This record gives sequence, structure tokens and C-alpha cells, in this order.
Amino acid sequence: MKKFALLLSFAFIGIQTFAQEVYQSKALNVSFFSTTSMEDIDAKTANATSVISTAKNDILIMIQVKSFTFKSSLMQEHFNENYMESDKFPDAKFIGKINESIDWKKEGTYNVTVTGKLNMHGVDKDRTIPGTVTIKGTTVSVNSQFDVLCKDHNIKIPSVLSEKVAELVNVKVSGSYNLYVRPEKK
Repeated sequence: MKKFALLLSFAFIGIQTFAQEVYQSKALNVSFFSTTSMEDIDAKTANATSVISTAKNDILIMIQVKSFTFKSSLMQEHFNENYMESDKFPDAKFIGKINESIDWKKEGTYNVTVTGKLNMHGVDKDRTIPGTVTIKGTTVSVNSQFDVLCKDHNIKIPSVLSEKVAELVNVKVSGSYNLYVRPEKK
């Protein structure tokens, strides 16, 4: 699946961008948290893949939904089977563009917004998401935190469970990207 995500990433970027720099992450951290008076739900994955192309400030993030782990295996089972329907909708993704100009050759931390489409549970939602991009040498790090409403992605919470499962979920994304080096032709 990771090979598929990487191939999709390069299809997204386009061949002409190889004249520009491309950064990739094969282990982006994504977590989410929701709280109700009855229960907190906390899950994370370190298996999201992502690519940033400096040519047009494009970004793609892909997550296998089943890669999220929970403290409770029962919670994980309910998440995959009842809410996210992971067999039917195995991936979540974000395809967008960094709105602010970044000098990719200059070290520093940049406050940014990223505008694009967040696809979860088979539903696209236009989003503008805040975050930071930090450049140090040939490493780029990102951090972001934003909220997602389950109803925006057609994720149904049965009323009988509304005291245990929140409608609003806080998402955090963080990790480092390395400069992609195109393999030499033999």
C-alpha cells in the first residue's frame, strides 16, 4: 500500500516538478482526540505518507484508516467497522496547496495555511487548515492542529452513543520530511 501511495504522490506532483524540490515523509504522525462526559477517544498512527512539492507549494497526505491504534481494541474495532467503515473507505487523504510564500532554501519557521480537500469516509470537504512549516537544512517539519465534524464526512454517530462519541474531533499532524532524491538511471 505504501508503494501505491508513493506512486500516487508522484502522479499528483507531476513530472515537471522534478526540476524543483520534492520532500517526502513515510512516517507522518496523525492523531485525533475527542471527549464527552462519559469517555475520551484517543488514537494515533505514525504511518501516514506525504509529499510536498516546492514548485507550486502542493501537499498530499495519505493515511490508511486501519493504521490508527487505540488504547482499547474494542474502540478500534468500532471505529473501523461502525464509524469509518474502513473496508469500504480504506484511506483518508488531504490534497492541498500552501497559501503563503515560503523560501524553501532559507531556514526558519513559517506560519502557514493550507487550502484543499480533506477526504474521509468517501466524502470530500473543502478546508483551510493552519499550521507551521519549519526548514532546517534539507529537513522540513510540519505541525498542524484542527477540528473535524463527523457529520461533514457523513460519519454517523447513533443518538444512543452520543454521550460516548463526540461529534467534534481534534486532529493533530506532525512530522519530518526529507528531500527526495530521484534514483539514478542505470
